[in-house]
Amino acid sequence: MELWVIKIGTSIIRGTENISTEQVIKKLCNHLHDFISKGNKVVLVTSGAVGLGCKKLSLKKRPKELSLLQAMAAIGQVNLMSLYEKEMNKKGINIAQVLLTKADFNTRDSFINASKTLNKLISLDVIPIVNENDTIANEELKYGDNDTLSALVSVALNANKLILLTDIDNLYSKDPKTNNDAKPIKEVNNNELKKIKEKNMQNLNNEWGTGGIATKLIAAEIATKSGVTVQLVDGRNEINIIDVFNNKNIGTIFNPCKKPIGNKKSWLSHAIETVGEIILDDGACFAIQNKGASLLLVGIIEISGNFSANQPVRILNKNKKQVAKGITSMSSDSIKNIMDKKINNTHSPIVVHRDVLALT
Repeated sequence: MELWVIKIGTSIIRGTENISTEQVIKKLCNHLHDFISKGNKVVLVTSGAVGLGCKKLSLKKRPKELSLLQAMAAIGQVNLMSLYEKEMNKKGINIAQVLLTKADFNTRDSFINASKTLNKLISLDVIPIVNENDTIANEELKYGDNDTLSALVSVALNANKLILLTDIDNLYSKDPKTNNDAKPIKEVNNNELKKIKEKNMQNLNNEWGTGGIATKLIAAEIATKSGVTVQLVDGRNEINIIDVFNNKNIGTIFNPCKKPIGNKKSWLSHAIETVGEIILDDGACFAIQNKGASLLLVGIIEISGNFSANQPVRILNKNKKQVAKGITSMSSDSIKNIMDKKINNTHSPIVVHRDVLALT
């Protein structure tokens, strides 16, 4: 039995002049049914609510005003779920709507609760259909975080594979839209991904979708670090979708890390939104990066922001480059008081324990 997370983008859901959204969803549901009938499990992360809302109201372009985007998402979400429910009910399969934002993963408890809910639905032979809660989201609507969301879902579920169905057939060495000598990259190992991501961070947006190759690479990094295989596939071609569900190596395969960082460390690295910063000296940076040490107060040279104990913070070197994230055991006021008094003792207090510290 395999558990896969399938993410389908707006550019696929909208269809074309020859293929309607209804037909796209019908064909996708057929393939999902075939996959499930072999004893596998699936979670679907779907974009498309804003696009369908615009289509419903005959808007020719994606709105830029946030409140109008949110309104389109509210209208389109009803249509989107009704199409999935109609097709899956024909096959005797129940679905569940799960609306999430990145904020729903911001605490360890909420991350675990989301995981438990999704796992319970899967155990009931229900397909969770996840979408970003665009009716209340703000930054997510601008940056297309369904890619990131799908990666976090795959991490929360310890999925075997994350499939990104999009409108490009491969990852390329260069932007193929502007470079004729761009070459497809068929396989990426985890140690190569960082360099490729930095090289490709220029977003390749289209008019309707909000993601680009940059968000796909971020999603791949999140998932592969936790041991999840990621496959980037052109979902416009139905043969590709058939091949994907037959486990064929088409598109670009991102191989999982040989030593996954684990569910908790992945959550620390990618899901939490930090509220402050701690700047370290060279010795403290070396200790946490190379010796698996906890962060001690004696190694702190500066802090930024106001935070309480048990809140997430960024951990920077003296050049202000991020080296880790973690949950602090002390408030910013407590740290400042001890630093100001220049208390020197042999037992420096732990500010971030290594169990809640993730290198980035």
